[in-house]
Amino acid sequence: MYAENGDALDLSSSRSEGYNPECVKVWLVILWERTVEDQPLGYFLPKAPDQEFTLLANQGCTTKRLAGQSCAPKSCQAKGWPAMGCSEVGQPMLAIGSARGGRPAPLRWLALHAKSMLHLLEETLDGVQLNSAEVPFVVADLGCSCGNNTIYIVDVIIKHMIKRYEALDHHHPPPEFSAFFSDLPSNDFNTLFQLLPPLANDGGSMEECLAADTHRSYFAAGVPGSFYKRLFPAKSIDVFYSAFSLHWLSQVPECVLDKRSAAYNKGRVFIHGANEITAKAYKKQFQMDLAGFLTSRSKEMKRGGSMFLVCLGRTSLDPTDQGGAGLLFGTHFQDAWDDLIQEGLISSEKRDNFNIPVYAPSLQDFKEVVEAVGSFSINKLEVFKGGSPLVVNQPDDQAEVGRALANSCRSVAGVLVDAHLGDQLSEELFSRIESRATSQAKELLEKLQFFHI
Repeated sequence: MYAENGDALDLSSSRSEGYNPECVKVWLVILWERTVEDQPLGYFLPKAPDQEFTLLANQGCTTKRLAGQSCAPKSCQAKGWPAMGCSEVGQPMLAIGSARGGRPAPLRWLALHAKSMLHLLEETLDGVQLNSAEVPFVVADLGCSCGNNTIYIVDVIIKHMIKRYEALDHHHPPPEFSAFFSDLPSNDFNTLFQLLPPLANDGGSMEECLAADTHRSYFAAGVPGSFYKRLFPAKSIDVFYSAFSLHWLSQVPECVLDKRSAAYNKGRVFIHGANEITAKAYKKQFQMDLAGFLTSRSKEMKRGGSMFLVCLGRTSLDPTDQGGAGLLFGTHFQDAWDDLIQEGLISSEKRDNFNIPVYAPSLQDFKEVVEAVGSFSINKLEVFKGGSPLVVNQPDDQAEVGRALANSCRSVAGVLVDAHLGDQLSEELFSRIESRATSQAKELLEKLQFFHI
């Protein structure tokens, strides 16, 4: 999150065999811009005087680096951005609104929607099986990034489970709790750990822990690695939580970048509007990645555990129609690459060797993989309208809308573009995105809407 003066206000999320499906539950719901009582979940550092800010939603990352690009904070700072969390693909988080100049809009209108999503998280937790209080209760945040939001969510989960244990047995204390924060090794775990409140004093009661807002009532550890593979010992986790990560593929499908393949995505940098064979390649990669994710979690989850997953989604059955993501990367972003070619700044081959490793699944896509893996049952599978990423103060100001779109594209894909084109050409690209978006501002505000699963 950014204050108007450019200071960092981090809000980040953010990512078979083994079990009877009746004993393991998956909740697939949307948790969009998360605020509680009109207050953002990230800390203000410092707090903006007028309490206006730009939201950053964790978009996760892929497991394969492009051109050796790292998402360490230094790479963000080198671009002139304040430090921000990066999660599984070498990407900074999605900037909603203007991250470079321009006045961000308030998010008070999102509070009610966000609270309803937290309610769905609590419904998920109500379905978790309670084991003996002698056995520690373990939570894992996959694709945690390095901001206060992940700490807040883990705190919500643990406090809710403490209440459940207390309601079950007033005479005995609840179990000890542990939280694992997992992301790629390039994630800034040092920053995350510095944000953790101190552990409550040894010997203090659980009630004292809960009453002390400045202390945490759980042990914490970081787990580096890709969530598409095993991360934890077998049957060790009670609750998995992952937000805004699973739509990032582990890699761009190899055939999409292969000139000899029928799936070669010639002339495009994203799946949106691509041919059917290219779309099938993206879908197959998503299916393999999600299957790997579910297979790993099925081995790591305790019997009776639950998962709460959120990712970008689409309402169309056609995978070449990527909805909001398609409008973000398949229109002005795409056209800006073509501009660079026409101006002789890059070759068409340079463009064709770049693709955004994102796939927004439909409900059916997600359901098919869960059922094929066979280790989980779906308790709730819904698609939610998350709104537009273009938060602007003056919708009639075309220039502001143009800047907002360019900054949104830059914040999601900027690191990948920098690695592929270099800093100078990257600036040229995003300048053309802004120019094109400015000329189509009204249409963008009307049509650019994100949906989430």
